[in-house]
Amino acid sequence: MSLQEQLVNDMKESMKSGDSLKVSTIRMLKAAIKNKEIEKGGTSYKLSDKEILEVIATAIKQRKDSIEQFTKGHRLDLAEKEKRELEILQAYMPPQMSDEDVKAEVKKAIAETSASSQKDMGKVMKVLMPRIAGRADGAVVNRIVRELIGN
Repeated sequence: MSLQEQLVNDMKESMKSGDSLKVSTIRMLKAAIKNKEIEKGGTSYKLSDKEILEVIATAIKQRKDSIEQFTKGHRLDLAEKEKRELEILQAYMPPQMSDEDVKAEVKKAIAETSASSQKDMGKVMKVLMPRIAGRADGAVVNRIVRELIGN
């Protein structure tokens, strides 16, 4: 079953069970997917599961940023809503890699690119990100690359 079909099925189930937050979160996600399809190739273009995961990752990042801002602004009610939406979105992502797994992939990428300093970070990220896309947070990957490339 494709990710698109799973979203439709989950939305139907949420409507039947009366979970309005999940319904609205999936609708928002479907709208973001539709916008990306139009941006890529018009109304007839269909995103692949990999491209849909990129849209979901973007939505997750937006939720994390919103949670941080709402918490700083002492709007805990809004931060809590964003946290619940974040949980719903994360359910569609593949399992996240552990820091140790990310370190192993980073070490391979550093060896492949013969990176030796911070200025080689772009080369490492270019090789690394397609391999781990959607399975590790970009900020975590960035931190680990900085740690390992300096050593």
